[in-house]
Amino acid sequence: MPFVAINPENGQRLGELPNHSAGEVQARITAAHAASRAWRQAPLAERADTLRAIADRLDAQAEPLARLMADEMGKPFTQGVGEAKKCAWACRYYAEHAPGWLAAEPAQTEAIRSYTRRDALGVILAIMPWNFPFWQVFRFASAALMAGNTALIKHAPNTPHCGEAIETLLREAGAPPLLLNLRVEVDEVGAIIADDRVAAVTLTGSTAAGQAVGALAARHLKRAVLELGGSDPCIILADADLDRAATVAAASRLLNNGQSCIAAKRFLVERAVAEEFTERFAAAMASHTQGPPRSPDTKLGPMARLDLRDAIHRQVLSSVAEGAVVRLGGQLPEGPGFWYPATLLTHCQDGMPAWDEETFGPVAALRVVDSAEEAVELANRSPYGLGAALWTADRARAEALAGRLECGAVFVNELVKSDPRLPFGGVKRSGYGRELGQLGLYEFVNHKGVWVS
Repeated sequence: MPFVAINPENGQRLGELPNHSAGEVQARITAAHAASRAWRQAPLAERADTLRAIADRLDAQAEPLARLMADEMGKPFTQGVGEAKKCAWACRYYAEHAPGWLAAEPAQTEAIRSYTRRDALGVILAIMPWNFPFWQVFRFASAALMAGNTALIKHAPNTPHCGEAIETLLREAGAPPLLLNLRVEVDEVGAIIADDRVAAVTLTGSTAAGQAVGALAARHLKRAVLELGGSDPCIILADADLDRAATVAAASRLLNNGQSCIAAKRFLVERAVAEEFTERFAAAMASHTQGPPRSPDTKLGPMARLDLRDAIHRQVLSSVAEGAVVRLGGQLPEGPGFWYPATLLTHCQDGMPAWDEETFGPVAALRVVDSAEEAVELANRSPYGLGAALWTADRARAEALAGRLECGAVFVNELVKSDPRLPFGGVKRSGYGRELGQLGLYEFVNHKGVWVS
């Protein structure tokens, strides 16, 4: 089947791109492998200059790329501009810092000289989602390319033109064919992972997809990084700055129309401030104006696909049937497009879909707790472990609690976000491996010990 783009604002077909044939897939694997052989020999300064050139193109094309994201998956325009510029930041960050991290590391042994060197692995297969169609690619690729690798990108079927735009960006930047698209079906991925020219695989997607890809990678002894789903808790303690907590929590939940793996989804509020926070939180969510994704004034656009919109509404209806209370939203809009309102459910409990499952849309589930101890226990009860936010005036207490939260990142008095300066990834059913930071660079290198006598 071709990769078809549907405008989520109105449900109209934007266009399609054909799948690559078996011959085209083989040609692209061959091209990526050949490019990796040359690229890994390129001096670090040359790699850094290439990444800076890519960053310049991302900055220059930020607004056209934002319009493309608005059209293909409904991202509000200003958020799309921010996404393109964040990709540029990651490229520049690794251009600056990776040369030092990739340098040979001496070891004290009986040898005349001994050290660890860090060599590229080769071709990385990247299975990418639609929700951040540029950032998800550059989140891993900025580090992987600086390390001397190349990549084959299997982009999401509903954002095909975003995938093509990435190839175009690299060409316009004067880069070699370091990132090549593969428009293939899911059932073709296994053979690509098995190919001896493919050294490793990274996936951002659902837990089910991660289990399947992780099993394939293990079968063929390929290194894998899996960034999977999340149901991040946001803990509001009684001494928190409630105005700021409510504003930032709403932004976290509604970022990208609620379609973010690291969005705050489960809100655990200490009883002493529960009603006051809930009132402010509902008002903050309601202030996110819904409108055309291309408009600079829009804060909340449509969901990316009809099936996703219908799925989250079923989660809301099932949760309400089991006792959740709709404080805001919760109604299925009429008319064209894949719209869903900002929705706040209170009185949420274990067993409700909005609490137990990942909600990938603009729906917040709120629960009152009696203490920080109870909040941490409930936060950790989830099978997911991507991120967590914690709001309190007592920073020392927050850091102590952060050590007990079972997740890959804890942000105190801030929303959880990916940042090139910090490692990003999860535990439990949220996956394994890291992107970003120094650890993200090291995921796709061969740490080679050298001993000279």
